[in-house]
This record gives sequence, structure tokens and C-alpha cells, in this order.
Amino acid sequence: MIRSLSRPGTVIGLAVVAALALAACSTGAATPAGPSTAVSGASAAASVAASVAASPAQGSTAPGAAATAGTVSIQGFAFHDKAITVKVGAPVTWTNQDGATHTVTFDAGGVDSGRLATNATFRHVFTTAGTFTYHCAIHTSMTGTITVAL
Repeated sequence: MIRSLSRPGTVIGLAVVAALALAACSTGAATPAGPSTAVSGASAAASVAASVAASPAQGSTAPGAAATAGTVSIQGFAFHDKAITVKVGAPVTWTNQDGATHTVTFDAGGVDSGRLATNATFRHVFTTAGTFTYHCAIHTSMTGTITVAL
């Protein structure tokens, strides 16, 4: 049975439990790459749980709003949300929820997740403002955009 656990100031609910369960099934390897990191398995679950507990403001944002962190899921051979806005210094985490392997490869070069197996995650911290486009190097029709605001 899955229950929502709560105490003042902290809520750990079904999303975290689902992330923990999915991450526990992952077999990908962690690959550091500067401020970007690919993680999987238990470390992905711990990262998701810590992030949710530390900052409820994470996630995708409405047009015109900048978040302190962002998330992008990869499923159905597409990036969801395809376009998000975050603040300078904010991390964005991509999670591969597809049965196929994908990459997060920046069009301008310099940042590449490597191959992300099912349930693996990739995290990149944006340190400068601008618009960053990316794609999957394996499935080039998969594209997305991160707008980083001051």
C-alpha cells in the first residue's frame, strides 16, 4: 500500500514514491559532466526525494514565469514539457520514462547527457541567461528549449 507521508513543512507523496520505485529499477550508470550529471537507480531516487522535500517550487513553468528548478520527462519519443523557463543558477532534470535509450544533446555543443537508459536522469545547472535548444542525438526529431532568465 502506498501512503502519503507528511509532517509540518514536508510532504512526501505518490510522486516521490513513484520516482523511488522507477529509479530502483534502473540499470544505467552515472556519468558526471561538469555541472551536468546523469544519475540512475537509488541515487536518482534520493535526488528526487531530496529535491521535492527541499523545494516545492520545482517543475515546469507557465509561460512568462521562471522557476528555481525545472523538470523534463522523456516519453513517447518526445520531451515534455518541450519548452520551459528557469532562472539563472537553476538546475533542470530530464528523466527518461521511455523504453528506448535517449540523449539530451545541446544544439550549440558542450553539453551531452550520453545515453540515458529507461528511468535514468540527467541534470544540468544553467549559469547564464539565454535560450538553449537541445535534441536527442539518437532520435533527431526530438527537440526542446530551455529559456534561462535573470
